[in-house]
This record gives sequence, structure tokens and C-alpha cells, in this order.
Amino acid sequence: MDHLPSPAPLATRLRNTLVQYHSIGHSEWRLAKKTKDVTVWHKPSEEFSGYLYKAQGVVEDVTNRIVDHIRPGPYRLDWDSLMTTMDIMETFEENCCVMRYTTAGQLWNIIAPREFVDFSYTTSYEDGLLTCGISLDYGEVRHNFVRGFNHPCGWFCVPLKDYPGHSLLTGYIQTELRGMLPQSAVDTAMSGTLANFYFDLKKALKT
Repeated sequence: MDHLPSPAPLATRLRNTLVQYHSIGHSEWRLAKKTKDVTVWHKPSEEFSGYLYKAQGVVEDVTNRIVDHIRPGPYRLDWDSLMTTMDIMETFEENCCVMRYTTAGQLWNIIAPREFVDFSYTTSYEDGLLTCGISLDYGEVRHNFVRGFNHPCGWFCVPLKDYPGHSLLTGYIQTELRGMLPQSAVDTAMSGTLANFYFDLKKALKT
């Protein structure tokens, strides 16, 4: 794809899709992993043949600061152990951008490094924020990476009214890693990656 989609309608569709995921009943999810920081569930994705993952945990900080660490910007590369490079390719108004980033190999490099080009959008949600994204077929694929694809993904971050300075962070992730990979390896990697994400984020916010 040589041209970018119009950002406003794409942002609206993306937000609506994430709000729809956020309303899925608890009985539709199956537990995938539980640690002291986060609980991860999954269900079959309606976008591709893999899973839609849901991760949820309480993070000790205010909503704006948490989201500033998650969305594309100066903080993300400093703390996210999976992300190895990040470049903002295009910037739009209304907290929209297109970014290219690469990820490290996983599971002893059974999963080789990946490259993604994502449209990212951050907006208000209830008393907090939603930062969400979707991959685009845009830009030249670098020869030493497999180009992965993120179907609609996002992070809802809302303050906990009874616990000032704490926020509930809920993520929805459905990543198509592509390439020749056993599904069991992908499932193991995704659950572990989401658990590490919360651990790394909490550590970064304390520094």
C-alpha cells in the first residue's frame, strides 16, 4: 500500500471495535495465564485464525502517565523489553500517528524478530484514556524481518475511584505473527509477553 487511509474514519472504527471488545461478557473468555501483576484470558479472534487476548491488572499510577508510557513516544522504547526500535513515520492531528517498530526474537528465537507498521490513536474513554492501534500494509518491508500484523488492539486505562493514584489497565491484543510458526509457540509467547509487559511497565513507572 503506497497511500495512507484517512485517519479520522479509521480512528472512529478502531475506537468502536475496542469498545465492543471491552463489552464482551466474562463467560466468553478462557483463562490463559495469571501472575501477581496481571490476569490474561483469550478467545478465538473474529479477525483471523488465532486468539484475541485480554489482559487486566491494577497499576499504581495516574492514568495519563501510564498511557504516556504505552502509546508511541519517547518512553516506550526505554522500558518495553520486547520492542527494539520505533520510528514515527507520519503524524496526524487528534493524537494519531503511523509508527514502524521491530520486536525481539522470542522463545529462544523460535519466533524470529518481527516488524510492524501500525496506525495509533489515543482518545478519552469514560474517566480515563484508550490508546489503540491496527497494522497497515504500508512502507517497504525490510528484508531481515518478517512483517507481522496487529488486528485491532488497544489499552483502556481508567482511574480506580476507591484507590487514588491507582488505575485499572485492560488490554486487548490480537497479533498475527505470520511466518511458519506452530500455534502452540505463538500462544505461549503471547501470554508471556503480556505478563512481562505489566511487569516492565510497573518497574518503569516507579523510576
